[in-house]
Amino acid sequence: MFVDILPYITPVKIIIFILVVSRLSGMFITAPLFSTFPIPTPVKAGLIALIAFLTYPIIASITPENMIPNNMLGLGWMVCREIMIGAMIGFCINIIFIAIQMAGHLLSMQMGLAISNVLDPVTRHQVPIMGQLYLYMAMILFLGINGHHYLFTSVFESYVSMPIGGEFIFSGELIEEVIRFTSQIFVISFNIIMPIFAVLLVADILLGFMSKMMPTMNIFVVSLPIKIYIGFVLMIMFTIKTYTYLSNVINDMLIHVSAIFT
Repeated sequence: MFVDILPYITPVKIIIFILVVSRLSGMFITAPLFSTFPIPTPVKAGLIALIAFLTYPIIASITPENMIPNNMLGLGWMVCREIMIGAMIGFCINIIFIAIQMAGHLLSMQMGLAISNVLDPVTRHQVPIMGQLYLYMAMILFLGINGHHYLFTSVFESYVSMPIGGEFIFSGELIEEVIRFTSQIFVISFNIIMPIFAVLLVADILLGFMSKMMPTMNIFVVSLPIKIYIGFVLMIMFTIKTYTYLSNVINDMLIHVSAIFT
């Protein structure tokens, strides 16, 4: 016995499915993990379609059909609106990882590893190796604390506060929260590397005094391996502290982002 699904495939329901796919696509553009690593486009498209297919019945049940546009101009605006909402959710969460990668860049310069770059497969640019190391560490933590669950939960629950066809205004409170998240980039970056950065700065000062006391010594050749060695030793020493701090920061930011869009 076959179930007749044709009554459920109506133009309105197809449009709702397209709008669900649009919000998820915007999230995939800016969200960590999905925009950080070179995941093949067919895999992303299949994952978006699968998630949209699973969540569509619930979202369609809370979406009034009279809010669906009946012309191409209105549909185009709603698709752009959905992409923008999803991109904003992904961007707010991705700010954490931008800050962590910036911390690695600053540490690379202080350790003398700024010239040692690797190819970022996403941006196709050369980036400092320490930035990529901290980024991979943060991604492992993100998966370890089920951050991807928070990510999809934020998108799903955003349909309550920002339903399809509803009024969406960039309120002062929303803009203030986004700016506050952006301002945390430098705070998180310096909190991660400040102990290592301070020790390396003291090492630079001591090496400067040494160069004055022994002018014939090539201080550049001596200082480069010393700073790299000190940096790696300090990174190992602060691994547990860094792990704990990053776990708390990522968890707090995920909760705050989820609260904004729900």
